[in-house]
Amino acid sequence: QAWLNEKFAPELLESKPEVIECVVEQLDHMEANLKRAKRGDLKVSVHHMEIERIRYVLSSYLRCRLVKIEKFFPHILEKEKSRADGEPSILSPEEFAFAKEYMANTEAYLKNVVLKHMPPNLQKVSLLKSVPKPNLDSFVFLRVLERQENILVEPETDEQREYAINLEEGSQHLIRYRTVAPLVASGAVQLI
Repeated sequence: QAWLNEKFAPELLESKPEVIECVVEQLDHMEANLKRAKRGDLKVSVHHMEIERIRYVLSSYLRCRLVKIEKFFPHILEKEKSRADGEPSILSPEEFAFAKEYMANTEAYLKNVVLKHMPPNLQKVSLLKSVPKPNLDSFVFLRVLERQENILVEPETDEQREYAINLEEGSQHLIRYRTVAPLVASGAVQLI
């Protein structure tokens, strides 16, 4: 579920380090069990395929997160700076270090390759203004896991009663991501 939500969400979602750690431990345990199994047994090949499938999902999840960090790094770091103390981080410690290093390297590259050759009044660039933000108004498909009532589809309109809908459990919808972002974070809906 974390993999699919991360894959289909236009923004970087909250990090799930406990899930990643659990999956890695299970993979290590399964590989250790496979080493003790008899060669040529059908169960071994099935378990080996399952290990490869799990490894693919894990690497795809991590790759998707890295792509989003590289694409939106100034906005992600700004959001990380402005979060409250009790609020969970959207970056793991390793991802935070990667994002900071990526930003420093990008700034250094821009200074060394481009900005030093520009007139003095043009030698500053704001990465927050230069790098695009995640498009939270893009539409996503979702499956409702828990019934939700009175979801405002168009929160910026005056006649809000007309645009409030109920999401029934098991139903599927195409809806603006901004509308359901809190529901994705809480686990009430899953992006598909």
